[in-house]
Amino acid sequence: MTQAASLRLEKVRLGLDGRTLLDLDCTVAPGEILTLMGPSGSGKSSLLAFVAGFLPPAFEAYGHVWLNGDEITALPAERRRVGLMFQDPLLFPHMSVGANLAFALSREAAKPKPERARLVEEALAEAGLAGFSDRDPATLSGGQQSRVALMRVLLARPRALLLDEPFSRLDRELRSQMREFVFAEARKHDLPVLLVTHDHEDAEAAGGTVIELEG
Repeated sequence: MTQAASLRLEKVRLGLDGRTLLDLDCTVAPGEILTLMGPSGSGKSSLLAFVAGFLPPAFEAYGHVWLNGDEITALPAERRRVGLMFQDPLLFPHMSVGANLAFALSREAAKPKPERARLVEEALAEAGLAGFSDRDPATLSGGQQSRVALMRVLLARPRALLLDEPFSRLDRELRSQMREFVFAEARKHDLPVLLVTHDHEDAEAAGGTVIELEG
């Protein structure tokens, strides 16, 4: 099992066109969810982009990102081992559900193909989607697609999880179910989580610290 990691944002300040968007200094412990709320333009999604390593060069960025005691601020995105979920599941339409999950197993490339297939089937079973490996993603419901997207992220063995309004396109009942599933999986894997949302119910369900950013 991967050692649990904490996520540290040390004196992080983001700006755009000479205007400071946010100024943040905090630590997110393994299994903890830090929720960021605020109006559009307050820098919530930009902070996730900074942590993940793909903040556009137009932004001014200062401070340091630490993951499990290692500074990752200058690392390219693919080496940071940070998982992301967005509003849309972003499954590959030309791949089956199983192939979408297998795509995340690049770190396991040395393992035999049957072993990787087993990992995919276990992930589907964990998501309540056993037997869905050969399905076309387009035939899945929104909630099913979101669960596949989460399992794809987890199969890549991230050290932290960033959630950019991943429940916003779901109806109220499904939104509640997905919140419970995503937060439970994050805690089970001891992942520090940054959640961006406009929904106070998301923040309440997350159960951790809430930071309100100004516009």
